[in-house]
Amino acid sequence: MMFEMFSDILVGILLLISATFVLTASIGVMRFPDVYTRMHSASKAGTLGSGVALLALALYSGELSIVTRALAGIVFFLLTAPVSAHLIARVAYLTGTRPWKGTVIDEYGASTKQD
Repeated sequence: MMFEMFSDILVGILLLISATFVLTASIGVMRFPDVYTRMHSASKAGTLGSGVALLALALYSGELSIVTRALAGIVFFLLTAPVSAHLIARVAYLTGTRPWKGTVIDEYGASTKQD
């Protein structure tokens, strides 16, 4: 009985943490000035929020099949989000979407110049 109550409290805390990260990601997408910072916000905070939500699901269910799928989902998010964010940023840069005018360093610009 005590373990169930502790488990429910932990699941609730994890869901609040998840919701906070997802809210932060959505605010970043709305407020940041260019595609690169928006993509960064969505990929980092969104991935963490989704992963924590799946962790809460795994803890809440307690069934091995659901826990396995939730952990596989977390691994999938952690493997695909950085790759997709990198590809989005690369395509955006190569198609002419320049960083925000307040960007201080453009390290990628020198590597894409044609000789």
